[in-house]
Amino acid sequence: MKSLAKIFLITTVLLSASCNNELDLYPRSAVSSDTELTEKDVETFLIGVYNSVQNNPRRESYILGDLLGGDLNSGGSTNGGGTNAFISNILRPEHSVVNNTWSGYFAALYQVNTLLKSLEALPANERLEEVKGTAHYFRGYLYYNLVTRYGGVPILRENTLEKLPRNSEEEVWRFIEEELETAISRAPSFGQGIGGDFYFVSSEAAIALMARVKLAQGKREEAAALAEQLISSPVFQLDDFNKIFRKQGNTEVIFAFENLTEESGITLSTLFYTYAHPQSGSYVYKPNPQAMDMFESGDLRAGISVDTYEGLNVVNKYPSGQTGTDPVIISRLGELYLISAEAQGLQGINRLNELREARGLGPVSASSEGEYLDLILEERRRELFAEGFRWYDLVRTGKAQSVIGIMDREILLPLPETELLLNENLTQNPSY
Repeated sequence: MKSLAKIFLITTVLLSASCNNELDLYPRSAVSSDTELTEKDVETFLIGVYNSVQNNPRRESYILGDLLGGDLNSGGSTNGGGTNAFISNILRPEHSVVNNTWSGYFAALYQVNTLLKSLEALPANERLEEVKGTAHYFRGYLYYNLVTRYGGVPILRENTLEKLPRNSEEEVWRFIEEELETAISRAPSFGQGIGGDFYFVSSEAAIALMARVKLAQGKREEAAALAEQLISSPVFQLDDFNKIFRKQGNTEVIFAFENLTEESGITLSTLFYTYAHPQSGSYVYKPNPQAMDMFESGDLRAGISVDTYEGLNVVNKYPSGQTGTDPVIISRLGELYLISAEAQGLQGINRLNELREARGLGPVSASSEGEYLDLILEERRRELFAEGFRWYDLVRTGKAQSVIGIMDREILLPLPETELLLNENLTQNPSY
């Protein structure tokens, strides 16, 4: 993506014709767009959509599963103390993270819907079909993040002034699958889109996300088949773990946000490093002791994931410091190995051990499905640390309360207090 700051400025002008107030981006009062695009405008508008989907939910949205999953804590905590108080503090209807996550995803959805609506007026051609596929991928991605955090949410197939009630979780999951099916069939093949790399949505990225969606719903056979489709593809291979998070070319990433300085506010690194660290940061969050100790001897992921600097534990996956230019990984092959391994049950243990071998570890065995699931969850914890998975992994497998010690209500986020005040048709999640 070149000159994205300039391109996004143009895109913002296009969008402002139909949106005069940021409050109009939320589902209670999203407005229909009268923006008319020409075919020449589409690529510019699309880059603005990439920017919106990446940035509007803000940086904590990418690590929320770690903040709520017990592996991260306040930078001022001592020996992991106060973890559950830290989690409960975030999970308040008035907390900024709860509000920013909700409003950010819906703000991005507004722009995606605007693009899709505008495309309806243009004559169809191959490239515009690819753009539609990309937009449908983003809509599925946004709703995946919403349903896994808040449960049922309003489904917006187009922007509207209506104050909509919540759809059920089942309805949202069906909608996500519809969107990703469209993306699979229409998005460009990996390496064939504008730019030709993993910083652009592809049909393969939609397959990867669909595998995650199927697993979340317990559709294990379908999840395994989708994961195996990408594992067996000649396009992707497990690669040096260092390359994935050090902005190097690699064969493992399927889709990521490039996170250029000129276009991004997702400066994850500043949340994790101290002022004394060479990268310099504000040390808002740090790994809990058990996260520091979860890596076995010889694990090639350890030094890339965590580090200790002048006696302070730090997350080390995002090393760019105050420039904040680390790629934000959305899908990569390591996750697909773990999806296949989990979805197949004990029969998938070879996939688990293949991943472990690639990460410098020996094989494991299990005598029961329950023991095997625990192995999978621990491997996911190590592989996907600080990538936003831990809390929901435990929620979807029914282990969150026992493993983290959270309250029953904390398997969902509360809806933001402001949303409930402004849309009386929304209902709060239980016990909040």
